[in-house]
Amino acid sequence: MKKFLILAASLLAFATAASAQDAALGVWQTEVDDGAYAHITIAPCGAAVCGVISRTFNADGEYQSENIGKTLVIDMVPQGSGAYEGSVWRPSNNKIYIGKMDVNGNALRLRGCVAGGLLCSSQNWVRVG
Repeated sequence: MKKFLILAASLLAFATAASAQDAALGVWQTEVDDGAYAHITIAPCGAAVCGVISRTFNADGEYQSENIGKTLVIDMVPQGSGAYEGSVWRPSNNKIYIGKMDVNGNALRLRGCVAGGLLCSSQNWVRVG
């Protein structure tokens, strides 16, 4: 019986982590930054989720940025209740920051932070797919 309870608890913990991770999966549209915005495709990468730039847009419409295919959301690990922690890359200055992400339905708030996570800049994204 004890082994069964341990197995059941393990399966429940795994299902909860998988369910939390599923909240972020999909295609998200960023806010405009430096005159352009992107679609980011978030998918599993090991026990975390990662987001790759899949399409880019500017005032003239869709264009082929050199950043397409690059990872912007890096190893975001689910923390529960739609929260994630990992890293985020900002293409405009080619720097990687401490990343925090919160997903609530079709809204995602991504933060890039410095000073141990005390000072953050954020963007609000919307799900497009």
